[in-house]
Amino acid sequence: MAANVPASGRDVISWDDLDRLVADLAERLVAGSFDLMLAITRGGLVPAGMLAYRLGIRNILVAAVEFYDDHGQPGPRPTFLQFPADPLLRGQRILIVDEVWDSGTTIHAVIERVRQAGCLPTTAVVHYKPARSIVAEEPDVFAAATDAWVVYPFKAGG
Repeated sequence: MAANVPASGRDVISWDDLDRLVADLAERLVAGSFDLMLAITRGGLVPAGMLAYRLGIRNILVAAVEFYDDHGQPGPRPTFLQFPADPLLRGQRILIVDEVWDSGTTIHAVIERVRQAGCLPTTAVVHYKPARSIVAEEPDVFAAATDAWVVYPFKAGG
């Protein structure tokens, strides 16, 4: 997908925009292909819930990971504040969902934890920033590519 960078450098997403983007993600994924969803907090919670309805996924777990602060500044490495126990994950086909793949550092750390638990991960993000990604992988599925600062409707004061 081509980058969509508004002149302001900010891409303000409305609820209707988010609904269309999540619908696009759902069309690219096959319902019934996943045993569970792993939503990355905080930003991935809303898109994950929307996507879960579209894909019929009821088993949703949460990975609370801290890397960026409230001003978008990264820390030294992702810190897992909460993560499902390996027995809940082992052998499962897991859809990992976040709102944005910026550097890729956070979601990459989650992917590695999921793989270590013996699972098959698939990643889905609403926005992918290929020019900012510093990890070798890229999302399995994304709705839009951008270089802009994305402001989602669920982020107060965005």
